[in-house]
Amino acid sequence: MRYKGDWEHAQTVFAAWWCKDLDVPVVQVQGPKPGAEQRAGFDLWGFLRHKAEPERVIEEFERYCANTYFGGEAFPNLWVNLGPGVLAAYFTGYLEFDADSATAWFEKPMSWDEINRLEFADRGHWWTYTGEITRRAAEAGKDKFVVGATDIGGNLDVLASFRGPQNLCLDLLHEPDLVRNTLDRTDAAWQQVYTYLYEAVSQTQRGTSAWMGLWCPGRWYPLQCDFSAMISPAMFEQFVAPSLQRQCQFLDASIYHLDGSGQLPHLDILLEIPELDGIQWVPGAGVPQCEAPQWLPIYEKILAKNKLLVLQCFDDLAKVPALLEQIPNTGVLISAPLGTQQDAQDFLRAVRGPNL
Repeated sequence: MRYKGDWEHAQTVFAAWWCKDLDVPVVQVQGPKPGAEQRAGFDLWGFLRHKAEPERVIEEFERYCANTYFGGEAFPNLWVNLGPGVLAAYFTGYLEFDADSATAWFEKPMSWDEINRLEFADRGHWWTYTGEITRRAAEAGKDKFVVGATDIGGNLDVLASFRGPQNLCLDLLHEPDLVRNTLDRTDAAWQQVYTYLYEAVSQTQRGTSAWMGLWCPGRWYPLQCDFSAMISPAMFEQFVAPSLQRQCQFLDASIYHLDGSGQLPHLDILLEIPELDGIQWVPGAGVPQCEAPQWLPIYEKILAKNKLLVLQCFDDLAKVPALLEQIPNTGVLISAPLGTQQDAQDFLRAVRGPNL
């Protein structure tokens, strides 16, 4: 691969990690190369900010790659970002992008009668655009970088875009059958979207990636339900877990995006889904990040269930080696951006030793 000279080795490491055959952590580090252009980095919102010029976004990503050191198992990953939960737009046609705040909005509250008439628009504007830019990126990225699938979204997150979060909270109590029926439809569309995008990228690249920046030789995807922070474990088990299990059974590999303390009450349920491969822990804003000792019981619980553990949010990277001494390293993945290539190499050496 042009921008990742040791890509074959990195793929081997990832394959072993997914199989839980790796006794050292996967480490992904990156930083600007010496003498690199002084750039703020790649604009993750380029495909919405420059919608009429997707080639410009791809060219800017290549410039970013040329100036970036990808160390350990880090790799150049161009994921097609149209906002979290874009599946909603494939039904409604509604996607509003605020360039100033770099935020995509999908929420368009509707009645249940309107929702029941919704259909997945496989020829709609946003779906057509997603397919077009995914194919263009994959063709341009052949032997140069990996293209990651767009952020399809979680099951109740998509339904919250249809109903509005407050309405959906009441619906879970008063209209559970309507909720379940709609989830069945969105789950089917989710698989249809993933299959199409997988086929689009598989023409030019081996394996898959997504917004989380991990690579897998088969079909993998991050699973999530941000809305779950608003509901009880009983409701999570009733409305979220069945969809997650179907997605896990559909995919070859999966990691659940556990986002913030509000989702921690659901961890035990997640760990009992046999097909789920692992958990990404994101502490959230305003609290100590992944290197903090207070999260050790969570890590121990996840690893004890033979699940993979993904940690990508840190305040103080100098504390990561000490953290790794306190937990089993089999199944752990650490990702971190660094200020320079030398910083990235020093961190990699501190975590994995001088010979790795």
